[in-house]
Amino acid sequence: MFSALANRRRFSDLSEREVLALAISSEEDDARIYRSFAERLRAEYPATATVFDGMAEEEDGHRKALIERHRARFGEVIPLIRREHVAGFYARKPMWLSANLSLATIRAEAEAMERTAEAFYVQAAKRTTDAATRKLLGDLAAAEARHERHAENLTEDNLTGAARSEEDSSAHRQFVLTWVQPGLAGLMDGSVSTLAPIFATAFATQDTHTTLLVGLAASVGAGISMGFTEAAHDDGVISGRGSPLKRGLASGVMTAVGGLGHALPYLIPDFWTATAIAMVVVFVELWAIAWIQNRYMETPFFRAVLQVVVGGALVFAAGALIGGG
Repeated sequence: MFSALANRRRFSDLSEREVLALAISSEEDDARIYRSFAERLRAEYPATATVFDGMAEEEDGHRKALIERHRARFGEVIPLIRREHVAGFYARKPMWLSANLSLATIRAEAEAMERTAEAFYVQAAKRTTDAATRKLLGDLAAAEARHERHAENLTEDNLTGAARSEEDSSAHRQFVLTWVQPGLAGLMDGSVSTLAPIFATAFATQDTHTTLLVGLAASVGAGISMGFTEAAHDDGVISGRGSPLKRGLASGVMTAVGGLGHALPYLIPDFWTATAIAMVVVFVELWAIAWIQNRYMETPFFRAVLQVVVGGALVFAAGALIGGG
C-alpha cells in the first residue's frame, strides 16, 4: 500500500499539460460510468436511463473541448495520467461494478460525481497561466456546477411524474421480493416453529440452561436450513426475486432472530421469570410479523393477526401441553 502511495504524483506537482491530460481521462471515465448506469437501468427504468445517456453525451462534449485545447497547446500526444496516479485526487469506489445497485444509490453516486468534478476544475483553473486554458477549465467548472440542474432538466423531459412513480414502485417491489419476503418468511418460521420445542423443553425440564441450549440449537439450525433453502431453490433469474445470496441471508438471519428472541430470556436463572419474559417476547414477535405483513405484503391487518397470532398461540399451546404432560 505504501509503495503505491509513494509512486503517485501530487496534484500540485503536475504540469499544465498533465492537468489537461488528467481532465481528459476523467471525462472519459465519467462518460463510461454514466453509460454503464444507463445500460444497467434501461430494461427496468428506461426514463432514468435516458437521463444518464444525456449526461454521458455532455461529458463527451467536455472531453472533446479538452482534447482540442491540448492539441492547440501541446500537440497530438496526450500523456497517460489517470485519477489513481495522483495522490489526494478524488477517488470513487468502483460501485458501478457491483451486480446489484438500487436506483437511489445510482442517482446519489451521479450527484457526487458532479460535485467532485466541479471541485477539480476549480483547482485546475487556478494552476494554469494560459488565459484560454484557464477560461476553458473555468467554463467546465461552471458546466459541472450546472450539471445537476441539467440533470433535473433531463429528468423533467424524460422522467415524468408517472415514469418516476412507476420506477419507484418497481424499485420498492424489488426490495420487497429480495429482502422483505424472504426475511418475513424466515421470521415467521423462526418465531413460530421454534415455539413448540423451546416451550416443551422448558415445561418438561423447568431448567433454564437446558432450555437455552435447545433454543439456541433450534434457532441456529433453523436459520442455516432456511438460508440455504431460500438461496438454493430459486436463482432469481426467471422469478426476478433478486440475488439468491441476499435472499438466503435475509431468510437465514431473520429465522435465527425469530427463534433467539424467545430463547435468550432463558439466560435468566429463575425459570418462571425467564418464561414470563419469553412469553412477552413471543407476543411482540407475532404482532411484529402481522405488522410487516400488513405494511409490505398488503395483507389486511386483522387477517394477518388471525393467521400469525392465532397460529402462534396454537403452536405455543402444543409445546406447553406436550412439555407439561
